[in-house]
Amino acid sequence: MMKPTLNSLSGKRLHFIGIGGAGMSGLARIALSHSIIVTGSDAKDSSVLRALIALGAKISTTHSAENVDGADYVVYSNAISANNSEILRAHELGINVLTRARALAILMSDSKSIAVAGTHGKTTTSSMMAVALQSCGADPSFAIGGTITASGSNAHRGTGEIFVAEADESDGSFLEYHPFAAIITNIEHDHVDFFSTPESVKKAFKDFAETINREGFLTYCADDPGAAELISQLEQPSFISYGVQEGCDLRLDSIELLAMGSRARAIWRGKSIGFIELEVPGQHNLLNAAAVLATGLQLGFNAADLIQGLAVFRGTGRRFEIKGTVHGVRVIDDYGHHPTEIDVTLQAARRFAGDGRLIVVFQPHRYSRTIAFADGFARSLSLADRAIVLEIYPASEKPIPGVTSQLITDLMAKGEYIPNFIEVTDSVIDSAEPGDVIITLGAGDVSSLAPIIVDGLIRRFG
Repeated sequence: MMKPTLNSLSGKRLHFIGIGGAGMSGLARIALSHSIIVTGSDAKDSSVLRALIALGAKISTTHSAENVDGADYVVYSNAISANNSEILRAHELGINVLTRARALAILMSDSKSIAVAGTHGKTTTSSMMAVALQSCGADPSFAIGGTITASGSNAHRGTGEIFVAEADESDGSFLEYHPFAAIITNIEHDHVDFFSTPESVKKAFKDFAETINREGFLTYCADDPGAAELISQLEQPSFISYGVQEGCDLRLDSIELLAMGSRARAIWRGKSIGFIELEVPGQHNLLNAAAVLATGLQLGFNAADLIQGLAVFRGTGRRFEIKGTVHGVRVIDDYGHHPTEIDVTLQAARRFAGDGRLIVVFQPHRYSRTIAFADGFARSLSLADRAIVLEIYPASEKPIPGVTSQLITDLMAKGEYIPNFIEVTDSVIDSAEPGDVIITLGAGDVSSLAPIIVDGLIRRFG
């Protein structure tokens, strides 16, 4: 079968397995805007599915082989098992099966694409990029792994030529994108179920960088050892650096880290171009903003317009997202699930807490990640005044004998291993005091606890 193009998909039927997921639902929304017939399946009903149905998609809330009958293409994400009945039926019928990354590559093939990659910060940086370009009047298309707070959307088909895509390295599929330009925020070992060694991660990013259009460019964080090492191994494309180091194309100085924001002066190739002022906390977010500003400038956009766009950025879902404040107790939800992410998140949370206590409820994600990074999790979580660790969220992994969350708490002086959700929420609600910051942390279903805690605090304090 010939490789599909965006034009060839018009009027064809794409069936999305796991259509309710953040990445898949965004692709389905964009496909619908291109007059592509969209069907899909998911294990449970949700507001996401109902929104897609309202746009014209036909969706089943069960996975069943007959769902793919009549489809021209089937799209799946790496969260879907190879033994899924719909994938098996698609192969049996000879239907072209596309990875999510391949489908996204087709949908953005007629655009000037910017792929945002990196172990940490992809969602926030790609969201900032979309908002900053909107501030310039560019109306970019975008497909992002999280919801932009201001718009309530994770995907959009714009009228402009630029397409911003979050490039997930977790299964190596970001090699499909072949973008015009790319951002690499950092490179660190993660997704140990797929990348057994740090060297295998580095090779994947090198392979990704080599897919960038030779007329385009790569923006990278010179402060990050992994990204800097990668650049030393590449000859193409052009490189744009950002960071706090002297010699960066886009350098930050006069950095101020505030309780719920951050500020820094931006210097572009030796000339001050203004101050980045963010309403999201942490130096890591200033670096994310620097990546966006450097990329936008290289694309020819106005510095003041880009900086204004960054100033109105309000964050993304599950990235230091404030879920409620009750009687002086603030409840935050965050997606951090790697020791480095937890470290920067809790440093920001500590500034936000001020004189109050920092209480963390953390859920490890995957057995393989837990055993690989137990020491790092223990160190990062020790920044909290109280750290409760739930049982591991397995995702698609099978249990590894002897691997539980207690591997982490055994390495901590004050870590608490409490696997029961009800026991955890009751304990946190009952012990909270005005001024405390409570943060639910992790990539699994721990996020469901934040609204329960808010409701419990309302009942307790009235």
